[in-house]
Amino acid sequence: MTMGSANPVSALERLNVRGKRRGTAILMPGAALAMALALTACASTPAPTDVISIDRTQGSQENISSLTSVISSNPSDPEGYNVRGSAYGKAGEFRKALADFNTALQLNPRFYQAYANRGLVYRNMNRQAEALADYSAALQINPSYDVALIGRGNLYRQAGRDVEAFNDFNKAIQLDTTDGRAYHNRGLIYQKRGQHTQAIEDFSRAISLSSGSPEPYNGRGISYLALRDDENAFADFNTAIALDGTRAESWTNQALVYEQRGERAKAAKSYQHAVRLDPNYALARAGLARVKGGV
Repeated sequence: MTMGSANPVSALERLNVRGKRRGTAILMPGAALAMALALTACASTPAPTDVISIDRTQGSQENISSLTSVISSNPSDPEGYNVRGSAYGKAGEFRKALADFNTALQLNPRFYQAYANRGLVYRNMNRQAEALADYSAALQINPSYDVALIGRGNLYRQAGRDVEAFNDFNKAIQLDTTDGRAYHNRGLIYQKRGQHTQAIEDFSRAISLSSGSPEPYNGRGISYLALRDDENAFADFNTAIALDGTRAESWTNQALVYEQRGERAKAAKSYQHAVRLDPNYALARAGLARVKGGV
């Protein structure tokens, strides 16, 4: 990481950029779906989007030894601790990661990237108040740091503080962030507000920045469905499945379209697949129970 760059991405964010970013809105089946679309504009119930995708190789003895050698050669350089802490975080060794970020911040109390990295680790430890404090500390030092704006925005959104979340995502977008999560998460808020045209625009922008992620396709598909455009919705759900066929919600969304079209056998097959992927996924289980009697 280059400390002198205008808006550098934190080391842990670079390691985590392809991590699990779950934020998919959820549809309701059958008549309940029609009512939900009419009355609630299909409000989404997204899951956290800052989950670190664990990669144990980042914490391998070889990798850590190499990073430790860098620290040993220059123990007063906070960057070395930040990078090693990021490797520990990526490997799921959160306490070791915190120790390194703490040292980096002791050496340089204005190291805003280390605050953001530590905030992400705190979030993955379910220490949300500390995560929020760290993201805010990073923004006190650098108000234009999009990584911290998006991280804090996600915390606000998960806490139901939609106005504050929207403001953080909006600011990151105004700063010309290239992180698709800002658009995706702002789209989820638009969707929750029933502003589906704006949501579709944001999901489309997120797709243009991260075309390999299934979440914005699922999100956009839901807003298309809310606007009674089931052809585009169906195409988006199918794309989400093609990108990652292991997500029960994508198969459930596809099944809901089949069910609305009266194609109960196809709906049952998709629901069954969703249940196999996640036996506890309530919408898939309910959908399967609803259609299997008519197959």
